[in-house]
Amino acid sequence: METAEPRGVAGVLLAAGSGRRMGAPKALVEFEGERLADRGVRLLAEGGCDPVLIVLGAAEVRVAGALPVRNPAWATGMGSSLRAGLAALPAASHAAVIALVDQPLVRPEAVRRLVAAFRAGAGVAVASYGGAPRNPVLIAREHFAEVAALAEGDVGARPFLRARPELVTLVACDDVGDPADLDTPDDLRALDGR
Repeated sequence: METAEPRGVAGVLLAAGSGRRMGAPKALVEFEGERLADRGVRLLAEGGCDPVLIVLGAAEVRVAGALPVRNPAWATGMGSSLRAGLAALPAASHAAVIALVDQPLVRPEAVRRLVAAFRAGAGVAVASYGGAPRNPVLIAREHFAEVAALAEGDVGARPFLRARPELVTLVACDDVGDPADLDTPDDLRALDGR
């Protein structure tokens, strides 16, 4: 008996911002000797995503193993980057894991759990920590248009997730990382000191 071909899951790393409060684009910031852009692409690839797209704007970054997607409207906020990333996905991608460049403590196992939830039937899977939904987030292709339509300004998938809670499968990731984000140099120093 033949088994169905696994449905392809892509990764989209949102890395277009200027990092105004950080003082430099976050994609270029180093954490534990690695640029956040490289770390985020590795997170998605090691988590089972293929292909991995990186959405860029304020800084041009080349990352091995990632397909660059330029967002000319990056200054309008994360919503436009999410739309650009979803629009660039190949047709063979049945879902996408969306990750943020400024969360370096999320580990690949969190992404693997989201992909497993999708393959088990979840159309929307959200990593949770302490029971609270955070990032990364997996969205099935059937929801891309609605996610894109609701992504405005400096919010990404959050309006969609709030509008369609019945679709959301929370995936506990407390033991596989921390969703702490880096917004300022102080945040970077605090994480470096852990």
